[in-house]
Amino acid sequence: MPHSDPYRLTDADAGDGDRTAGVSRSDLVRTLLWAVVVLSAVTNMAVSYGDTPVAVNLACGIVTVLAAGTLAVRGLRGRR
Repeated sequence: MPHSDPYRLTDADAGDGDRTAGVSRSDLVRTLLWAVVVLSAVTNMAVSYGDTPVAVNLACGIVTVLAAGTLAVRGLRGRR
């Protein structure tokens, strides 16, 4: 009996012609949204310590809120 590998991204039983993508579009979008949240939050924090206009700080905050909100909505819709 073959053991399944939990860390394998593709199906081990799929033939060469039946290969499916291991990472879905939804996973990619979620990863990119998390990257946007982290980068915009770090940028917002760095900008708040510097001598920059308030508009830059607000723009970073808005991007952070929109990306986090999108993640929350996608998470709630995925529970259905």
